[in-house]
Amino acid sequence: MRRGAVRSVVVAGVLVLGAGGPARAAWAGPEADVAYHGRVALSEGQLRVWLVPENDGPAALPNATLRVRLSADLADRQNLAGGCARAGLREVVCETGPLPLHGRGRHIGLALELREPVAEVVVRVDTWWNGGATDRNHANNEHVVLALDTGDAYAF
Repeated sequence: MRRGAVRSVVVAGVLVLGAGGPARAAWAGPEADVAYHGRVALSEGQLRVWLVPENDGPAALPNATLRVRLSADLADRQNLAGGCARAGLREVVCETGPLPLHGRGRHIGLALELREPVAEVVVRVDTWWNGGATDRNHANNEHVVLALDTGDAYAF
């Protein structure tokens, strides 16, 4: 009996998802290709992240939110840039500000203190919220960078 109930739910889900067509297009928002370019550097328990959000269009965005996730815990106290907030033990989110068509958002610089010094940290940068826009090219807004505790800057 339980198998039948689960099968019914799955079938209903497939039918709803498969009924896209014009109804699905009505829900689509603007399309924008958000990209992030920057660098990260790790030195003695402090991670520096500098980046610039860009929009290759075809529509402008009033704002978006990027997320920076780390493989190491952040220290309890952080002095974050304006428009940025801590979102967990290892996450920070920052608003990009307006992203004009074929233009750049505000430059974002973070000096993140880690809970304890580590030999390396994996930094993941991606879009957390993009104002409801469709982004068909995630290759330029989802980055994974390994930063070694050398003070060297690693670009993405």
